[in-house]
Amino acid sequence: MGHAGMAAAAVRYLRTADAPPLTAHPRPELRCVGEDERAPVPQAEFRRVLGNFATGVVVVTAPAINDDRDTTAPAPAPSPTPAGFACQSFSSLSLDPPLVAFMVGRTSTTWPRIARAGVFCVNVLSAGQGELCRAFAVSGADKFAGVTYDAAPVSGSPRLAGTLAWIDCTIHAVHTGGDHLIVVGRVDALGTTDDEADTAPLLFHNGRFL
Repeated sequence: MGHAGMAAAAVRYLRTADAPPLTAHPRPELRCVGEDERAPVPQAEFRRVLGNFATGVVVVTAPAINDDRDTTAPAPAPSPTPAGFACQSFSSLSLDPPLVAFMVGRTSTTWPRIARAGVFCVNVLSAGQGELCRAFAVSGADKFAGVTYDAAPVSGSPRLAGTLAWIDCTIHAVHTGGDHLIVVGRVDALGTTDDEADTAPLLFHNGRFL
């Protein structure tokens, strides 16, 4: 049974009369870490150990919006361009309602553009799209140069060609998580490519694509 099947079974169980009543757990006390408490693990060790967890790779995109242009420039500003970045920290979150989530660094220069758009599309990369992923991981470049895409049906976000699947979303909530933000999206539309059953996904493990 896949993740979606397990989630559906859990929803059905919780809706039955035999399901135990749900009790809310007390909210944890929020406080700062004291100076006499153990320091966090070294960042290099954190990266090394967590790098053993293999992940899929997606590109999160958002449509161009007019306020991306520099209205203070003396010459006519160029047309706005779409936004996009490569992301490993993507996950399905909820079946009812359908929600997904991704994590993005607070220092990301692409995230403010996605936030202003209020919508995004998750493009699930296939095994042969490693170079495309690298292009969307570069900061400051024209990431969409030479990239084939069309518009996702609801948000209008770029839907990249050759991907395994796409998930068209509206931003539902944003939560803080240390030096990252946890972005929750409400799924408005989604689909797969015709040949996704015969194509492997792009996987990332220990700093390299598999």
